[in-house]
Amino acid sequence: MKANKIRGIDTADLQRQAQDAQEQLFRLRFQMGMGQFEGLKKYRNLKKDRARMLTVLSEKVAAGEVLQPVPAVRPAAKGKKAPAARQNKKK
Repeated sequence: MKANKIRGIDTADLQRQAQDAQEQLFRLRFQMGMGQFEGLKKYRNLKKDRARMLTVLSEKVAAGEVLQPVPAVRPAAKGKKAPAARQNKKK
């Protein structure tokens, strides 16, 4: 998808599409890890399209077209869990 086409999309729709792209990327990464997916080109193109969407969204925020900042869509941490609270037990 070209950036000019993305600029013509409404901000709410653009946010939704960016979120959908993030979910698709997650599924494709999971499939690639399992060895079930071989279309690396689709993964790369989706990644670039999502980056374009986020760039256009940040341009709209900078231009003042959006009243409130766009929430960043961040991928989950890879393999790291939040540290559990430890209780020091004295014996």
